[in-house]
Amino acid sequence: MSVTICQSMGFVVSALGIGGIIASTCMDQWSTQDLYNNPVTAVFNYQGLWRTCVRESSGFTECRGYFTILGLPAMFQAVRALMIVGIVLGILGLLVCIFALKCIRIGNMEDSAKANMTLTSGIMFIIAGLCAITGVSVFANMLVTNFWMSTANMYQGMQNVQNRYTFGSALFVGWVAGGLALVGGILMCLACRGLIPEESRYKAVSYNASGRNISYRTGPYKVGSGYEPDTKTRKGAGYEEPARSEDGRRSYPSKYDYV
Repeated sequence: MSVTICQSMGFVVSALGIGGIIASTCMDQWSTQDLYNNPVTAVFNYQGLWRTCVRESSGFTECRGYFTILGLPAMFQAVRALMIVGIVLGILGLLVCIFALKCIRIGNMEDSAKANMTLTSGIMFIIAGLCAITGVSVFANMLVTNFWMSTANMYQGMQNVQNRYTFGSALFVGWVAGGLALVGGILMCLACRGLIPEESRYKAVSYNASGRNISYRTGPYKVGSGYEPDTKTRKGAGYEEPARSEDGRRSYPSKYDYV
């Protein structure tokens, strides 16, 4: 019962994590304009992985996509790739995990096959969570670097050079979603151990001799193999073989010889 609960919890937590990774990738607020020194402004800028947007005080919002790939920074493209890899692995892990659930029976699938599928889906969830956390962390590092560079330019008197950007809501969603996917993958790996059938490595096998049953007795007699003619007689302690005559015949003693 605990294995089923652990597997179901891992599936639910991983599904929430993968959904959060997809949501954070599609969100536009990865970086938002810092309004610390200018709280009242008519224009508010924020950027995402796929487009940049401008929102006016009137409520009108205009977004423009990135129509170039080579013109973007290499780290920005790496973040895109990490998030896409995390989404693909997460979706594949969910598909595998659905068929690996213990409460779902598909044909004559054995528990060992379900254990392997559970382990595979768990590893996929862990890799997907790590990709999401890594991508969001790399983007956050870029924001921190640009923020302090912009701050240094502002203190040098160049206030209108560029706007400062800070963390957006998509970053926090990505961190939480990556953590959920990671925890769900760990739960799936733990559930895999309970699905493995408990069988002893060494089994005692009893072998029965085929054919006739031969009973061995202890004694002074020699047991034959069963293929020799039964012409031999057992010889006792005081037994003497009778003498042979000239023509080869045995002469047995008469009862008068012992008188």
